Amino acid sequence: MNRREKLVQYVKDGDSSNALTLVKALVNEVEPKEIIDDLAKGMREVGESFEKSEIFLPEMMLASETLIEIMSILKPLFKEKGGEEEKIKIVIATVKGDVHEIGKNIVSLVLKANGYEVVDLGRNVDPLDIINSAVLNNAQVIGLSALMTTTMPSQKEVITMLKDKGMRGKFKVIVGGAPVSSDWATEIEADGYAKDAFKAVKLVDDIVKKLKEEKEREDK
Repeated sequence: MNRREKLVQYVKDGDSSNALTLVKALVNEVEPKEIIDDLAKGMREVGESFEKSEIFLPEMMLASETLIEIMSILKPLFKEKGGEEEKIKIVIATVKGDVHEIGKNIVSLVLKANGYEVVDLGRNVDPLDIINSAVLNNAQVIGLSALMTTTMPSQKEVITMLKDKGMRGKFKVIVGGAPVSSDWATEIEADGYAKDAFKAVKLVDDIVKKLKEEKEREDK
């Protein structure tokens, strides 16, 4: 096992001490992007293991927390070398009337572990507060979690309010939560639905790709 493979294993094991020591040495030998590509693959493997119940929530969260620590070292290096395009900012919240946030917290953590800047507003958040935060933070994506059927309409309320304010085109809105489905996302005209944290990352990755393509077309 070479040193890059060891780093990935340390992150997967949640061994932050060894991971941080090794990454500080590796950045003098390997481009930061190559290290992150390795770690992204490792985190996908963690996600797959979690989905298959081969590992459990504490192990998955420990790996994510370790990766966040690693990213805090790597991100400034990207800026110095001009090798990273800024990741978009995401405002995420559990909607009004809903006090459950474990699922939302996991999504927030995994998004951060994948390099996204996340503004987590917590639980039971009013639609107007969500929109105001998205505007204030210059976010491009709003993530809405609902863990009860009775609070799902609050997801729709955010989208309706954005339309009423003439701001719907300014934000991509993604939804999730135990009772939420892709059909519901389509019904309320959300921009996407994610079943779990790792699918949320894939969804945001796809949104980023589309936004980049749109910008390139506009610049031509």
